[in-house]
Amino acid sequence: MNLTLEDIKKPINKDLIAFETTFSQSMKTTVPLLNTIMGYIVKRKGKLVRPMFVLFCAKLHGELNERTYRGASLIELLHTATLVHDDVVDGSDMRRGFFSINALWKNKIAVLVGDFLLAKGLLLSIDNDDFDMLKIVSESVKKMSEGELLQLEKARKLDITEEVYYDIITKKTASLIASCCAIGAASVIADKTIIEKMRAFGEYTGIAFQIKDDLFDYGNTDIGKPTGLDIKDKKMTLPLIYALNNASKDERKKIIYIIKNQNKDKKKVADVISFVKEKGGFEYAKQQMEININKALDILKEMPQNEFNESLRHLLNFVISRKK
Repeated sequence: MNLTLEDIKKPINKDLIAFETTFSQSMKTTVPLLNTIMGYIVKRKGKLVRPMFVLFCAKLHGELNERTYRGASLIELLHTATLVHDDVVDGSDMRRGFFSINALWKNKIAVLVGDFLLAKGLLLSIDNDDFDMLKIVSESVKKMSEGELLQLEKARKLDITEEVYYDIITKKTASLIASCCAIGAASVIADKTIIEKMRAFGEYTGIAFQIKDDLFDYGNTDIGKPTGLDIKDKKMTLPLIYALNNASKDERKKIIYIIKNQNKDKKKVADVISFVKEKGGFEYAKQQMEININKALDILKEMPQNEFNESLRHLLNFVISRKK
């Protein structure tokens, strides 16, 4: 059964309100301009999926406490900082249906705002001696930067192998969800083996999440209309990598030429989508997504079988079953 996000949130609605209080307080500053921008960021917050992972993973193993809320706030502060910086790097004017910080206040201020959020996250942990959680998140931010740079480097030549692809998405996408789950557990227990297993649960979830994102480009009855946006952006996704690995030398050369030089031509992009489907790239990626979902579910089987275990299953299903 596919529950809505509002249904999934119900067991922790009060806890999310408490988290939002901690998060808002952690962003306060005496600089009027910064306060205005922080207020804007708080108002345009997303679905709170990452804090939900933190809270559910904590409740799976114990009772929520101030460390849990600080851990969730730390994740949101550092995640928001990376999004602000990403919008500057990508030249994006919109984020979650709102104008981006750089669109409203220009790049210089946006970069400084990202730095401010990063510093606030670090101080939130240091001031409360949450060094274990700070280490978890710092490792994630390092990996996210490495993944982004690796993707940029490989995008120039379009020579990403499946091994490199997994390295990129594990660092760029999965590491943050992995941190959410590890921090949630670490906020209530000290068992490093369990904390590591929860980190792995988040990593498998993040990998499946990214593969699902790749599948949107090709579409079918349960995914939606194909968009071809990744092809237009010259992104090497798993379906495309698999298709190219199973193509002749001439086919490969032709497809790479289209991606490099004709990626704005709708007909040519449609040809690439057809090529990927014909070579089994779509189905292969779907299988790999299912493999990672099952690895995540296998970890939950080892964990306490309470209502929050079920909530994590529903949340995993939500991020994989989304239509956009």
